[in-house]
Amino acid sequence: MTITASAADPLTSDEAAADDYRHRSARLRAAPPAEAAEELAQLSAAVRRDILTTIRTAGMGHVGGDLSVTDLLVTALWGTLELHPEDPAHPQRDRFVLSKGHCAAALYSTLASCGFFPRARLRDFMAPLSPLNGHPARLKVPGVETNTGPLGHGFPVATGCALGAQLRGETWRTLVVLGDGELQEGSNWEAAMTAAHHGLANLTAVVDRNRLQQGARTEDTKTLEPLADKWAAFGWEVRVIDGHDHRAIKEAYGRSTTGRPVAVIANTVKGKGVSFMEDRVEWHHKVPTAEQVQQALQELPR
Repeated sequence: MTITASAADPLTSDEAAADDYRHRSARLRAAPPAEAAEELAQLSAAVRRDILTTIRTAGMGHVGGDLSVTDLLVTALWGTLELHPEDPAHPQRDRFVLSKGHCAAALYSTLASCGFFPRARLRDFMAPLSPLNGHPARLKVPGVETNTGPLGHGFPVATGCALGAQLRGETWRTLVVLGDGELQEGSNWEAAMTAAHHGLANLTAVVDRNRLQQGARTEDTKTLEPLADKWAAFGWEVRVIDGHDHRAIKEAYGRSTTGRPVAVIANTVKGKGVSFMEDRVEWHHKVPTAEQVQQALQELPR
């Protein structure tokens, strides 16, 4: 493969898209969940289209998990958190961490929709020397708070972010999205205990509960249920929702009502939106053909 200078160029914000995001996101954050839901659904459909074409172009990726987590990411970045694409290191920004870092195509497509970098750069996904690696890198991609990929790492970092805000008396929030199979890593439960012990009400952990992981169902690999009871036993405020219902997601992303950290268990479908991918374990990291991408694009709303 030929290495092009453009693929290796650093990422910078898309000024027009960032300006649109600033105004549109402020409106969506302030809007009641019922009013914001339709627009968030439209944004999610556009992100799903970008995910499909991005993975097809790269010939690599984790399309099933990307599609299951899309609604959760879009509602977080567009409808919940206050971010600054034109100034990604803004000290008062909310923090977002994708702990299931292998779903980088979903994160990059959502960040591009917000204006952190031009959407055209998605074609560089996984190209040699591209900053858009298969796993997000903090020093290469604006909007990425920490490197993720090894499962069980992002949640502890997010817990540290929330603790730092608490110690400094800051009001910004931290939201982290985890895979359900990722919960088999013990470091997550150490982080959960720590967050509850310190009363990190500024922390929200979201579980992408699609019930599939690489090669098998989660419950066949290592039983997670009763998952809500486990989070509650660790001292968290637990909210169980449909992870594709934008109104329910936005409501669940609301601040803690108990002074405890919030765990959102979002029931999702791997490969959501594409009939031949939905709830099929082989689409964990299978790459669609050009014909399959066209079929998928036809199925997604516009």
